[in-house]
Amino acid sequence: MTTLLKASGVSFERAGEAVFHPIDVTLEKGKALVFLGPNGCGKTTLLRLLAGILGPAVGHVERFAATAFLGHLPGLKGELTCRENLYFLRRFHGMPGLEPNRALARVGLAGLGLRPARALSAGQKRRLGLAGLLVAQRSVWLLDEPYASLDDAGGELVDELLTEHLDQGGAVGLSTHQRQPRIQHPLSNLHMDRMTHGDSD
Repeated sequence: MTTLLKASGVSFERAGEAVFHPIDVTLEKGKALVFLGPNGCGKTTLLRLLAGILGPAVGHVERFAATAFLGHLPGLKGELTCRENLYFLRRFHGMPGLEPNRALARVGLAGLGLRPARALSAGQKRRLGLAGLLVAQRSVWLLDEPYASLDDAGGELVDELLTEHLDQGGAVGLSTHQRQPRIQHPLSNLHMDRMTHGDSD
């Protein structure tokens, strides 16, 4: 299988203390990896490290493809409309993807393109964050609690998007408390244990 992201012996420190023990992570085309563990074990920190938002205290990360990160908070600009947020992401990443109106329709937000992001419900904000993955195509998706704030239909939408992304040769790394992905593609788990110190997810 083709490796799209590889982390070797990585860890992160806060105030001089390791957040989690050194970990190896490999994300391959067509495969998904789920990070499991209690709150405070460092899942969010690890995802940010893999995305390049944080730098490892030890070890190193190699990225062989464009990477997208969707945090527990969708990172939207509240004063911009839904459509403006998506056009901003499209221009910022400079990569092809779905046209913003089509992306909004794909995630169930058709007709809300002119609504300010701050006026959306929590579930709608989550859906808009998912649309952001579609407007600029990146092969590696790193998702922190993608099922958060979504109802059953929203959870099924996440599973559909994951399946489509993996069908296209992408890779996924995600953390979740709500549910396990219900997809047909290979799915592996990486269990993380809470240390006696460190930050919380």
